[in-house]
Amino acid sequence: MKQRVFLVLFLMGLWVVPALGETYKTPFAVGCDAIWPSVKATLGDKDHYAKVVINEAGMKADFQPKHQVHVDISGTLLQRMNHVTLVPREGGCEMEVVSNYSGWGHNDEGDFRKRVQDNLSKGKTPGAEPAAVPAAEPGQPKPER
Repeated sequence: MKQRVFLVLFLMGLWVVPALGETYKTPFAVGCDAIWPSVKATLGDKDHYAKVVINEAGMKADFQPKHQVHVDISGTLLQRMNHVTLVPREGGCEMEVVSNYSGWGHNDEGDFRKRVQDNLSKGKTPGAEPAAVPAAEPGQPKPER
């Protein structure tokens, strides 16, 4: 009986876990056309990303991070696609990354954001550093990343 309950809970988890992806937003003080080449260069790194699908017109991409080691079985079995979209905003661009954190010991969104920023700094795009995110007022919800 306990095995059946475990099996049912495990199978239910296979449908629930993919819905846990979170959207992380990073604002930039330059237009999306200045950020997009760095996003594509980052996703072109075959050592870190696989199954990359790029939508040039929409400045969107779907990708699967490569991990050297999966510490847990769920990271191996439930490796899902992450998504990045550049959204024009007044005075700049916002990079939205939907990341399905896929394992203990790695941070897909943080690693991707850092690699994009590194590629931006190599290109020396003025104002391409992420804009500062204001701190929340006491009693106010935390701003989105």
